[in-house]
Amino acid sequence: MNPVKRLEIVDPERCVGCQLCMYACERRFGDAGFARSAILVRSVGGVERGFTVIVCRACQDPPCAKVCPTGALTPRDGGGVTLNPSKCIGCGFCVESCPIGAIFWNYEVNKPIICTYCGYCVEFCPHGVLRLGEVKGE
Repeated sequence: MNPVKRLEIVDPERCVGCQLCMYACERRFGDAGFARSAILVRSVGGVERGFTVIVCRACQDPPCAKVCPTGALTPRDGGGVTLNPSKCIGCGFCVESCPIGAIFWNYEVNKPIICTYCGYCVEFCPHGVLRLGEVKGE
């Protein structure tokens, strides 16, 4: 059995706002741009103040799954959720429930964009801000 992984922010102070992680996440779909990225890098007040990285932290008891009226988001072993797009009705409750704002929206299909913990973004971060870590058993 493969170990459960989750994306971790190693050191947000290292982030220079290059957005390569966002671009890499979008490339999973074979597209260029940021519209379907499950990770967001944004300024916290200009270059002087730095940047913040917003990505699913794989909650152990995910509020997004609790508010999903159709069961489209199901908790996954080790924390976080998986999305079954065929069950999703596009209500957006999951976006509203995320305490850190890490669920983004795909306006093209009217469904949430959920991190799959694939780690593709980690490979493209030139400053070591991100890591794909193993979730320890409880």
